[in-house]
Amino acid sequence: MPRYKRFADASVSEKILDSMFLITIGIGYLFALLNLYYTDQGRDGEPGLSVKDIQLAYYGSHNQTRLGAAINGPMESNLPNPAAKQTILDWINRGAKEAEFHEKVEPIMQQNCVMCHSAESGLPIPHFTSYANVVKLTETDTGATIPALVRVSHIHLFGIAFILFFVGRIFILCEIPVWLKRITVAIPFLFLIGDIFSWYIAKLIPGFAYVIIANGALMGTAFGAQLLTSLYQMWFYKPKSNPVEM
Repeated sequence: MPRYKRFADASVSEKILDSMFLITIGIGYLFALLNLYYTDQGRDGEPGLSVKDIQLAYYGSHNQTRLGAAINGPMESNLPNPAAKQTILDWINRGAKEAEFHEKVEPIMQQNCVMCHSAESGLPIPHFTSYANVVKLTETDTGATIPALVRVSHIHLFGIAFILFFVGRIFILCEIPVWLKRITVAIPFLFLIGDIFSWYIAKLIPGFAYVIIANGALMGTAFGAQLLTSLYQMWFYKPKSNPVEM
């Protein structure tokens, strides 16, 4: 019967290469979680990340504007003081007139927002460099737009799928029951796909925020299990016998 390669067959150089890749990817994943936290936390006006924050990110609040939701939530910390935030909110509530924008709101945005919200930043976010751009954000907050979700979806599916593939290729060298290995390498991809499709459903059904959280947590758990198991077996596990099946 064929004998497949395991960590016991790998050279030290190969183990070092695989280990550094896994460690770097693991650190990157932790920073991705921090980015998720700082991007979505506070949308409900309360500190910390909650299910309500996820609902607002995809479904929207439907009782305030996109700009108001942003400065009441994750963007509030970018404003210099509560008075600046109130100035913008008052402008929105009074009808978002152009004259008042140039007089009161535009100076605040030029000092605190335009460094990111401009074409020069290269970020895929609304530009605050003109009244026409800003006034579009004074419409009812309906959450993430379909074009924005499509853009993020293809980035996630291409980027994360490659990461899961390479981590899975390393994990295959572990010596564990074959059935468990086959399930473990498939699970992250299934939950990644489920997570992406849940975004679109959450735009219609806010309760699907729980499904988004569950998919993300399960994908991360399977990803972490592969990473840690691979590192352990590379350096500490002593094989009992030579395996014959992938």
